Amino acid sequence: MTVDRDVFQFIREHVRSVWALELLLRLKHDPGRCWSIEDLVGDLRASHSLVTDNLTAFVDAGLVVADDRGGFRYQPAAAVLAKVCDDLETAYRTKPVTVIRWISAPAERLQSLADAFKFKGRDQ
Repeated sequence: MTVDRDVFQFIREHVRSVWALELLLRLKHDPGRCWSIEDLVGDLRASHSLVTDNLTAFVDAGLVVADDRGGFRYQPAAAVLAKVCDDLETAYRTKPVTVIRWISAPAERLQSLADAFKFKGRDQ
């Protein structure tokens, strides 16, 4: 299996940095936990504005939900979003340098990187 275009499109639209990916994966790792901004700032050693900006983007993307007490948790709005997050997590775990290159590449270069960096999934 190769990483499909959905992962690249997802990176282009929703993952602004490796740090944003780390935030998303932290939330994804414990989907039942409702994180405060302060907990995420401390846990990831990030700035308040960086956490807030990325959480807002993830809420807008339908990846994270906010509760009425100001907490946030991973809850994709659709199964396709959950699947692409799973695929991205697998890619990052198995080929971290490749995923970092995808994230840091200008948007127009993502397709060329998709062709250059393929990885084998669990099925192969």
